[in-house]
Amino acid sequence: MSPTFTRLRGLLRKEILQVVRDPSSLLIAFLLPVVLLAVNGYGVSLDARHMRLAVVMQAPAEDTRELIQALAASPYLAPVAAASTAQGEQLLLAGEVRGVLVLREDFSARLMRPLRWPARAQLLANATDPNTARILEGYVQGALAAWAGGRAQEKRVPLPGGISLEHRYWFNPELRSADFIVPGMVAFVMSMVGTLLTALVVAREWERGTMESMLASPARMGEMIAARLICYYGLGMLGMVVSVLMAIEVFAVPFRGSLLVLGAAASLFLLFALALGLFISTLARSQFVAAQVAFLTTMLPALMLSGMLFDIASMPPWLQALTHVFPVRYLVSILQTIFLAGTVWALILPNLAALAIAAAVAVAATMAVTRRRLD
Repeated sequence: MSPTFTRLRGLLRKEILQVVRDPSSLLIAFLLPVVLLAVNGYGVSLDARHMRLAVVMQAPAEDTRELIQALAASPYLAPVAAASTAQGEQLLLAGEVRGVLVLREDFSARLMRPLRWPARAQLLANATDPNTARILEGYVQGALAAWAGGRAQEKRVPLPGGISLEHRYWFNPELRSADFIVPGMVAFVMSMVGTLLTALVVAREWERGTMESMLASPARMGEMIAARLICYYGLGMLGMVVSVLMAIEVFAVPFRGSLLVLGAAASLFLLFALALGLFISTLARSQFVAAQVAFLTTMLPALMLSGMLFDIASMPPWLQALTHVFPVRYLVSILQTIFLAGTVWALILPNLAALAIAAAVAVAATMAVTRRRLD
């Protein structure tokens, strides 16, 4: 048995014993993913359901009452009757409703002659959140179109317009934001977990003085780095398994891709994150500083620049170019593809190559800054 293998086995045993004796690493690897996924998976949602909508009928009639019933049947709208436009505006100002739908006095009369006079209605929306206002407008237009189509078919009334659009939603037919966000959240969790695992543990060794004993041993720096990477790689992969199981079983996100591809992508990214944590702890040598730097280099890019919440294609060109610097962008793309679309090699292979380059650069940088010195 070669001396290198013997030293590596001893170092690996030392790291495993340290993990067993210090529960903080286990909490980071297993409890942190569960907490982050549970909080963000349920708390972060782009879906808008049961949006309160005040409905003003200036001239109540049978048709307008049927329209309110159709609005109430929608899972996205919760209509509230208002006696007048002024009352609806007061509800809007008080924040009790997101919008006000005003049905004009001649609404029912114009419905009988749609080719000559279109029925008139007005929507007042709270646009302090522009995205929610656009969503509300789309929901109201969809509900009105569905009701008008059913009414025209039932009463044999001509429906204006000559285009009938049939739509199909690929990959996410129910338009659930969780199916889009949760795979990205898995990447966000693994980015933080992988970096914190090594950043805090190694910084703790510097603070406690145990690193001095390690530097005095015959073990080489490459062997110490390899032992830490191997040990915490195992913990990180177990945390990844927990995260994926939560995404599938708890949040009901479909998984249509290959487990081998998922394992390869997770391994490359975890190698990068662990090496980044070692790099940070080597320079910081303080748990507090290492934690702050780890959060800044993982949490902010994962949330803002990875495509998890915001579409990268809609960003300014210079910001789109900046996203290529952060490897979490490539993992998010791979996970969303694997979960929702399947093993699409045209998308997966370039991102895997980028992750491999990032992992190699991170390991090389860690080897370069790690020295057998105390200063």
